[in-house]
Formats: sequence, structure tokens, C-alpha cells
Amino acid sequence: MIIGERNFEIGKRPYIMGILNVTPDSFSDGGSYNDMDRALKHTKQMMDEGADIIDVGGESTRPGYTQISVQEEIERTCFIIEAIKENYNIPVSIDTYKHEVAEAAILAGAELVNDIWGLTKDDLMAQTVARHKASVCLMHNRNNTNYQNLTEDIIADLNAMLEIAKNAGIPDEKIMLDPGIGFAKTTEQNLTVMNNLERIVEMGYPVLLGTSRKSMIGNTLNLPVEEREEGTVATSVIGLMKGCSFFRVHNVKANYRALKMTNHIIGEKIG
Repeated sequence: MIIGERNFEIGKRPYIMGILNVTPDSFSDGGSYNDMDRALKHTKQMMDEGADIIDVGGESTRPGYTQISVQEEIERTCFIIEAIKENYNIPVSIDTYKHEVAEAAILAGAELVNDIWGLTKDDLMAQTVARHKASVCLMHNRNNTNYQNLTEDIIADLNAMLEIAKNAGIPDEKIMLDPGIGFAKTTEQNLTVMNNLERIVEMGYPVLLGTSRKSMIGNTLNLPVEEREEGTVATSVIGLMKGCSFFRVHNVKANYRALKMTNHIIGEKIG
């Protein structure tokens, strides 16, 4: 998997994507890092704790979120991305489904577009990613939870997203998939997807797992957002054992240590 100038060797070890939300209303850490100094300090902390990628998001996508303008999203994210790239040597992804935001972020230094709609929400997104030779994460999403066969339907949806990417000229080595835990799925459906992650891995692309502090964990354990770390770690461990390669998390330290321990048990070494 190529992101910017870095080649991530899939299968050698798990990689951690640290979440940097520069939003005032994110469900987990809204308002914590939307100024430059705190954002850079938190980036450095995540790097020290084992992050391999920093994922910058400017619009909350929690249930019931308020959509913001393209310009506001650009203003929230791009100066942070520029500062990260000026100060640190780490790949940066932009968490957006809007091609204008993606383009501005790429020009600011982002190398990966993390699209929660897998290129399906914005008809110009695939072309934008391809034109700038960026990498992309295609996350499973849809407008409903009506599945005939959950796993097979998710695979079909992801294949449709892959077709869009390939038709735009995005090469395989710059594509990763995300099963979309917490999006267009009930808690039970999310748990089923978790238990069948190997089916997504078998599609032949690196898989990013993003479960951190999500409602699947809260509903299962009956816990508020700030008490979902153990549940998140459990999902990361299961994800690694089922073949996932990237893990998008808030708490880098806890997940890094758990993944490192798991990896020592099952095979290759991390770090």
C-alpha cells in the first residue's frame, strides 16, 4: 500500500491511523484539537505512541451531525495539515467526502483521502484523487440498513466503489477498504461485520478498521464515549487476527500495545 512516499508493507505488521479531529462537535473529542498548538502537540504525542498516519477531520460524521460548508471545512483542516507536514515526517490523510476539500487538503500536503462514502457521494471525488495521484480509503456506507445478505451486500457495495476508483485510474496499490463499522448498520449488524472481517480482507486490498469509541461498543457494554477504550482495544485485536492492516483510533498508546502483543503471538513483529 503506497501512501505518499511511503510503502506500507501489508502483512508485515499492523499500522495505526491516529485520529485528529479539528471539529468543535465530534462525538468523541470535539473541540479538543481545533487550534494549531494543541493539534500539533497531539500529533506529536500520537507519533510518539506509535501512530503511522494522522487522519485529519474537519466535519463531524457522528449520527445527527451538522453539515458544514466546503469553505469552512477547508479552513478548519488545511492549515493544520500544512503545519503537520512542516513539522513532522508522517503521512496525513484527510477525512472528507467532498472533492473540493480533498483537493485543498492534498495541495496542503495530505496523501490519502479517507472517504466515508467510498467515492459515491461526490461524482468528482474519484477524478480528484486520481489526478493528484493520491491514495484513497473506500469506506462502506449506504443510505439504509436494509440488507438481503449483510456480508455479501457489503462486498457488493465495496466492489461498486472499487469499480469507480479503477475507472478513474486510481491504481490498486493506492486503495484500501473499510467495512464501515458504525455506518448504515445496526449494533447487531456491526457485530456481525466484525465477526466476518476476513471476508473483506479476502477481497485482496488492505483493510482499515475504524471502531474507536463507536456506538457498537457503547451499546454492547452500555458505556458512555469516554469509557469505551477496552472495547475498542478488543475490536482492534480481533481485527488484526482476522487480517486487518490499518487501525483508526483515538487512543494510540493502548491500541499500539495491544496490537503489538497480538502480533507477537500470531506472527510477525510490530515496532
